[in-house]
Amino acid sequence: MTDAAIRPSGGPRALSMPEFVALMAMLSATIAFSIDAMLPALPEMGQSLSPDVPNRAQLVIVAFVLGMGAGTLFAGPLSDALGRKRVMLGGAALYCLGAAAAAFAPTLEWLLVARLVQGVGASGPRVAAQAMIRDLYAGRDMARVSSFVMMTFTLVPAVAPLLGAWIIAGFGWRGIFWVFVLFAVVSAAWLAIRQPETLAPEARRPLNFARLRHAAAEVFAHANVRRAIMVQTLVFGMLFATIMSVQPVFDVTFGRAESFPIWFGVVAVLAGSASFLNAHLVGRLGMLWLLRRALAGHLVLSVVLVALWLSGALPDAAQFPLFVLWQVGSFALAGLTIGNLNAIAMQPMGHIAGMAASVISAVSTILAGAIAVPIGQAFNGTPVPLMAGVALCAGVGLWLAAGLREEPVAL
Repeated sequence: MTDAAIRPSGGPRALSMPEFVALMAMLSATIAFSIDAMLPALPEMGQSLSPDVPNRAQLVIVAFVLGMGAGTLFAGPLSDALGRKRVMLGGAALYCLGAAAAAFAPTLEWLLVARLVQGVGASGPRVAAQAMIRDLYAGRDMARVSSFVMMTFTLVPAVAPLLGAWIIAGFGWRGIFWVFVLFAVVSAAWLAIRQPETLAPEARRPLNFARLRHAAAEVFAHANVRRAIMVQTLVFGMLFATIMSVQPVFDVTFGRAESFPIWFGVVAVLAGSASFLNAHLVGRLGMLWLLRRALAGHLVLSVVLVALWLSGALPDAAQFPLFVLWQVGSFALAGLTIGNLNAIAMQPMGHIAGMAASVISAVSTILAGAIAVPIGQAFNGTPVPLMAGVALCAGVGLWLAAGLREEPVAL
């Protein structure tokens, strides 16, 4: 990938394309790292803070997601008013504060509040990074950049559970939160030193509630944007449900708790190729072609596996390999759809990129959490509830995606 390979839509960019993608990937990867590194800690965390109901430890994932979703309602407008970098750096500071508070949490309730704050802080880099990419790129070019960003930070979810397991072994589960602080400080310093602001002062929108309401109304008034948000909500719901449920499935269903971090990393690396594939094919085949076929493929895989599991015809020896294959498909689905859906939703919203990114991210994240929780809580010792819930989401998403369209690029 070279600078000439992807043409910017405008605005300053001092960094080379590889460095810009790597920086945006690291900032965006804060989300994946903050979730995936926690997975090996859930059993010990549950025994420490909620011994009567250890399964409540899963709420630390939900609390972070809800905080992140709520924070995006403010991060976008603030980035339009103050600039992208200020919001990214301020969010990183709040993220560090939440992580430090979590490290000292004496109760599960304290921990959940700290994770909520941590999620709000993480929303700053998440939303402002999307807006920064939109400042520089549009349409299929933006989809390609987003895909390369996803591909670059694939390494983070691949190694996060293993890193989390090592930290737990050496410092206990509380040590994970200090690593979160270190990660945020490094990425914020890189941003502060190397990346110039991409939103010119004359292009900024003062923080005004009337203007915010008008911008939000404009986002929701656009039928294609609304539909893209709904599909993205379902995709996020499938992803969050899988992340929440995969550790119990490995532990309870297959008795592979100790090897879970390694398997999770292998799956993440394999699934990461989907973002690479999307980045190389989206310009030729189009966002919608890839999106619809990815949803259809995972729907078929999920329905077939649920039917085989329920029929009892699936040999025991085949169950674990097929579940790993299904997990690869679930994570690959994100790489083949999220970048495209975000580009479709943002395409007509370039003039209010920060607010649009805020609304799109907030709605899709919060509603996705609401979808994922009942799917995760339905765990019955088998992966059937998870796969059935994902199949339902994929089916509805495919139906909605049939009405999507690619619109002319708005620079």
